[in-house]
Amino acid sequence: MAKIILGIDPGIADTGYGVIKEERGNLSCLVYGSIKTKAGEDLVTRLNILHLELDKIIKKYHPESAAVESLFFNKNVRTALIVGQARGVALLTLSQNKLVVTDFTPSQVKQAVASYGKASKQQVQKMVKLILRLKEIPQPDDAADALAIAICALNSRVCPKN
Repeated sequence: MAKIILGIDPGIADTGYGVIKEERGNLSCLVYGSIKTKAGEDLVTRLNILHLELDKIIKKYHPESAAVESLFFNKNVRTALIVGQARGVALLTLSQNKLVVTDFTPSQVKQAVASYGKASKQQVQKMVKLILRLKEIPQPDDAADALAIAICALNSRVCPKN
């Protein structure tokens, strides 16, 4: 039976998303991209756009679960708080759609995708391309990160933890 998972890299200007399918041990990419909001818009409008666009993706691809990158503390507290609000909207949208949600730290994602918890962004992007047999590295960076998060979640579910 195929498993479909949605990966999300939350942000206020760009929220990366990637939907992958695992069937009989083979991974394939169904869609990826970035939900963009305009800097000039008020925060409530931007958060609502994020909610509506994520909801459309969920309704179109019917993932059974989702994975979201954990928020790591940013030196800019204001930015961290705004990104946290975007992450909260994403989690609420996933919950409203009754998806099982898992959080992963950036180092967990890097370890799962590149076999090294301190891998560079470029190393992770190249591995995403190879794992999903894509013709090119997914763009924008947020979308590649979201695909990596989804791959991490599938690997975590498929491989038993010791």
